[in-house]
Parts: sequence; C-alpha cells; structure tokens
Amino acid sequence: MFEYELHHMNHAQLVREAAAQRLTHEVAEAAGATRGLRLFGRRHGGHGPEGRVTDGDRGHFVRAA
Repeated sequence: MFEYELHHMNHAQLVREAAAQRLTHEVAEAAGATRGLRLFGRRHGGHGPEGRVTDGDRGHFVRAA
C-alpha cells in the first residue's frame, strides 16, 4: 500500500510540473506574439513551426523547407 501512495504522490507532482511548464510556454508564446517576434512563421529561439528534433525522434524526419 505504501508503494501505491508513493506512486500517486509522484504522479500528482509530475502533473503539477507539467501544468506549470505548459503555462510557462503559453505565457512565453503570448509575450512573443505581442512583441512581434514571430517572423515568417518561426517561433522564438529560431526554431521552425515543426519544432526541435530530439534524441527520442532520431528515426523521424521533420518537415522539409
């Protein structure tokens, strides 16, 4: 039973962290849009609209230019 409670506590913490991170990204995007930082469909940081390629996506291709 103790492991079950620990699992639920860990899950709740991960959900809170994900929500906070999502909110942070939404605020950054809104701030970038109001400042006019989006040029030619690009997001702040110089990444295209398709996003970054990470190690987990090595077998996948991003949209060609």
